[in-house]
Amino acid sequence: MKSRKNINHQCVVSLTWTLKDTLGEVLDVLDEPVEFLVGGQDLLAKIEDALQGHVAGDAVEVHLEPHDAFGDYDDQLLFLEPRHLFPDDIEEGMGFEGLPPGCSAQAPKDRLYFVSDIYPDHVVLDANHPLAGIALRVSLKVHAVREAELDEIGRGTLGTGFFRMPVNEAPGDQGEGPSPTLH
Repeated sequence: MKSRKNINHQCVVSLTWTLKDTLGEVLDVLDEPVEFLVGGQDLLAKIEDALQGHVAGDAVEVHLEPHDAFGDYDDQLLFLEPRHLFPDDIEEGMGFEGLPPGCSAQAPKDRLYFVSDIYPDHVVLDANHPLAGIALRVSLKVHAVREAELDEIGRGTLGTGFFRMPVNEAPGDQGEGPSPTLH
């Protein structure tokens, strides 16, 4: 009988999940298995810790307080910018990598900004992660576990992070609007 591989640091896990807030509202569902590198940058530390020792077929429940997930909401990451600096077809929820020239010099350049409000003369941009300040409940299902390959370990990622908000991967790209899911 073949033994099943336990999850440990520097292995690859194939997961699906349901993400809910503490009131039970479903925020996201990943229903097709996706591979993540354990021991790299793909998963939040508390999720990696909860997965340790589990095998394919296991279900794992994780509760994440904001400090374990995406931090507290920071109102210093809200920016009021002139409306004329943005495209005419701008919509609430659209994302931008960095801000256009002419925007606030205090705004960090390496952030993903979401349009939270649009006024005739101004646009409100939010650089907080969409899940900042929210306690989360994650129901994970482990579909497969395998040894990580040397090049995967060297990269530190399989390129699919748990709700990570990548920036600067496509220079000049202004985004295609909000993703239908957060992963």
